Amino acid sequence: MNVPDIIETVNVSRHAAWLPWAVSYFFLIGLSTAGAFLSLPRFLAGKADCDRLGRLAVLIMLSAALAAPVALLADMHQPGRFWHFYAHFTPWSWMSWGSLLLPAYVGLAVVYGWLVMRPALREGPAPARLLALGSGDLSGFVRPIAGLTALAGLAVVVYTGMEVMVVESRPLWNTATLPVMFLFTALTGAAGLGLLFNRLLTGHDAVTDRRFYRMLALFSGLVLLNGAVWLALGWSGIGTAEARALEIVAGSNVWMGVAAWATMTAFVLLVFGLAKPRGLGWLAGLIALHSAWMFRWTVFMGGQAIPKTGAGFYEVHLPMGSEGLAGIAAAMGLWVAVVAILTMLASWRGRSDAAASASRADHAVPHAAE
Repeated sequence: MNVPDIIETVNVSRHAAWLPWAVSYFFLIGLSTAGAFLSLPRFLAGKADCDRLGRLAVLIMLSAALAAPVALLADMHQPGRFWHFYAHFTPWSWMSWGSLLLPAYVGLAVVYGWLVMRPALREGPAPARLLALGSGDLSGFVRPIAGLTALAGLAVVVYTGMEVMVVESRPLWNTATLPVMFLFTALTGAAGLGLLFNRLLTGHDAVTDRRFYRMLALFSGLVLLNGAVWLALGWSGIGTAEARALEIVAGSNVWMGVAAWATMTAFVLLVFGLAKPRGLGWLAGLIALHSAWMFRWTVFMGGQAIPKTGAGFYEVHLPMGSEGLAGIAAAMGLWVAVVAILTMLASWRGRSDAAASASRADHAVPHAAE
């Protein structure tokens, strides 16, 4: 008599290697680099009618750049581990390259932000005037530092995307569309945050609102396009990792719900960006920030819920302590505190973009008459 064999598959409980601190870091550093890119029309191209937009973008860049490294160090569990990247540099590791690129970017972002703030610092309270470091004219340095900061920001975008993408054991991560989606969702979040800052800080400007709305439409459209490319690669079988990821999550109602929610959010932001509704910039901004955060949460925490080997999914629980909710609150609280300090030290009002546009039009009239 033949007795059939019974094979039982048992999953084991594992601790998440990437904690919510990592989500906070990728969220903040993404907003920072996106802010650097959005500031370029004003401070690299020299468009005076984008003054308020450019200054708000620099505020996004600088505040998030100051807070992001703290979240990264916390995710490493022991801040002392950071020096190991320098003592044992590994050229084939994207994390090792990040240990060089991140400090370079943050340093440039601080110098760039200081140069933009400096005229307002000289007119601020006594502590602010001390931070201005004199009264000499340094405006000529703004353009080259803006360009260098943007290049360093692009390098950070590449390293943060690649250090996740190269993990072949996780098909949800191992796709060329992931670094691109990190960038597009960060730009979406930064445009939304610009709408919030334009509403919350003194000098609300309708023209700046419309420009941020246009950016929101563009970037949310790119998010949808990149998502469609990922789906096409998976459904067609051209992308091996994409096809494996689709096969794994296809039978999960939770993952289908997450995908539907992400798609709906991007469509809502696209509609907001095209319609440009007055008085709803705060709502569009909050939705955009939610979209940027949730994508990173889904990638890191949701991605780790998919076993590298075995069947089913791990259950991911959000602890209340420093490795969970309290850690997220601490990182976001630090960021809000940095924004508060920066806005107390100097005015970020800038010149109204509407007034600058009108001034440019007035100057154009005589030339047209000639």
